[in-house]
Amino acid sequence: MKLSGRCYCGELRYEVEGEPVMQAQCHCRECQYITGGAPNLFMMFPREGFRIVQGAAKDFARKDLEKPVTRQFCPECGTHVATQISRAPMTVVKVGTLDDPSVFSPAMAIFACDRQPYHLVAEGLPVFDKRPG
Repeated sequence: MKLSGRCYCGELRYEVEGEPVMQAQCHCRECQYITGGAPNLFMMFPREGFRIVQGAAKDFARKDLEKPVTRQFCPECGTHVATQISRAPMTVVKVGTLDDPSVFSPAMAIFACDRQPYHLVAEGLPVFDKRPG
């Protein structure tokens, strides 16, 4: 699978190649901050398949956490496009930034322990209080 995506203003573009390791919606409180209140819809890929092909991302990692993730944003419009996982060689791509978001097929909803009453989960989608396994 080869996908491409961009930020809202188009200054930052990326490509990702490989099969997704996970496709999910995350309801954790941290994702709610990042999305503005909604669940985070994401696809996770092996890091070596992800590359910025236009522009340069602004990185952000919380200083108060021992092993924080690094979130990558467009420095112009602020769109969060990807997250680099510090504890594993993985990149999380935000579905809404894909050129063709219709390729997304969630397999689960995670961190439902933080799910808000207005967060919808498709009927039949497996729901986990935390991360499965």
